[in-house]
Amino acid sequence: MVTLPIASAKSYDIAFSSPTMVNNTQLPAGQYTLKVEGSNAVITNDVHDYKSVTAPVKIESVDKKYDETAVVTIQKGDARQVTAIELGGSKTKLDFN
Repeated sequence: MVTLPIASAKSYDIAFSSPTMVNNTQLPAGQYTLKVEGSNAVITNDVHDYKSVTAPVKIESVDKKYDETAVVTIQKGDARQVTAIELGGSKTKLDFN
């Protein structure tokens, strides 16, 4: 595992098709914007109230660029739990574990 700094404040569009847990916060289904700030992922609701959730992440480098941004989840109770986000157009993976 290699830790990479992410210098730019580039944002990524992500969507949750069902209620999804980020850290200890449950977010409703919908469209969100993801930004990486230091070692934190900041996820902001684009439609409802622009509520933000900040979660610590491990920033990992992989061998091959991701074609698209993808949210990796597991089922936990009544909601999905985010375990990782792969950032499209980069070799960066955000690990939420």
